[in-house]
Amino acid sequence: MARIEVSQQKVTPDIAERLVSACPFGAMVVNEKGLSIEAGCRMCRLCLKADKDGVLTLVEDKPAATVDTSAWRGIAVLAECVGDAIHPVTLELLGKAQEMAVPTQTPVYVVVMGWKISAAVSNLRYYGADRIYVYESKSLEYFEPLRFTECVADLVRKIKPSVIMAGATSMGRSLAPRIAARFGTGITADCTGLGLRENGDLVQTRPAFGGNIMAQIVTPRTRPQLCTVRYRVFDAAQERKEPTAEVEHMQVPAGLEDLGACVADALAKPKELDISDAEVIVAVGRGVKDEAGLQLVRQLADKLGAQLACTRPMVENGWFDPRRQIGLSGRTVKPKLIITVGVSGAVQFAAGMNQSEFIISINKDPHASIFSISHVGLVGDLYEVLPLFMKRVEREGLVR
Repeated sequence: MARIEVSQQKVTPDIAERLVSACPFGAMVVNEKGLSIEAGCRMCRLCLKADKDGVLTLVEDKPAATVDTSAWRGIAVLAECVGDAIHPVTLELLGKAQEMAVPTQTPVYVVVMGWKISAAVSNLRYYGADRIYVYESKSLEYFEPLRFTECVADLVRKIKPSVIMAGATSMGRSLAPRIAARFGTGITADCTGLGLRENGDLVQTRPAFGGNIMAQIVTPRTRPQLCTVRYRVFDAAQERKEPTAEVEHMQVPAGLEDLGACVADALAKPKELDISDAEVIVAVGRGVKDEAGLQLVRQLADKLGAQLACTRPMVENGWFDPRRQIGLSGRTVKPKLIITVGVSGAVQFAAGMNQSEFIISINKDPHASIFSISHVGLVGDLYEVLPLFMKRVEREGLVR
């Protein structure tokens, strides 16, 4: 860890003013103690560049003890399944794991935990993994974080995978941090990019500072390296004609049934809307300012058989359910076609949909950011463009 120390005896009012104004996060302030650096500091080091008088000193602590990284090898994907059903994010993680593994000839593992999961395990053998580790027990019938953590910890101790990947689902977001805490290692959530260096270091890319930068995060001194990835970020592994994975049934840790909560009963949850699975989407931005505009958008969505989606401001205004929001704080989508109407194209929104196969954007601002990622851009007032666009859709026979 690094920190910045202040030599108070060198501080003058002019110097203090200059350094305070240099901090973009407001973390440098003048108080009764003098010039202070508060908790808002992000270690961007801009204040060090502005310091011409030797007031500030960068102090870097000695790095933590390094583990023997040569003892850790392999990429482990934490599969998410209920009975025979496999969450599609598992196959996407498998696809990315295989892509990373090829250059370095790293083995790819799948970890499956649950009860009556033989069909799911048999199915997973066809998706390119080298080995599948199975923890099967009645005590794992329902997801219980402490029990599942104990199983993954058992695998980590015995197999020593260098990388562990989990979906950014309710299960993954609950399980991965517990594993990281158990082994005192790092974790990066909601990764949008992953790469594996020859030395085994995992390069994890994710948006930071509200999506204004793409941060690359590496944890070179600890193992295993953990990350979570949202559904629809990577391409799914392709099914093989012949099974590739060997299956190894692991002994379930003793006393597992005594850990965590006891599930007395489980009720089936009604199927919820998930725009992540939609093949055609019409997305609405703040350029749609009234009910008349929204009605036009609904008509277009109905004609195309599309799901309606939106940007964050439309949720904050109470116009849409949060489950329809696309972006860093919403859903990630990858439809065959997405049409954006009145969407400016902020990086937060773009990060959630820029992998769509075909993007059509309608905006009256010819300089809107959305056009930089669109395949087709229509510049004009939506109240004029949408009726003409829908007539063209009908004429081309593209209606549902």
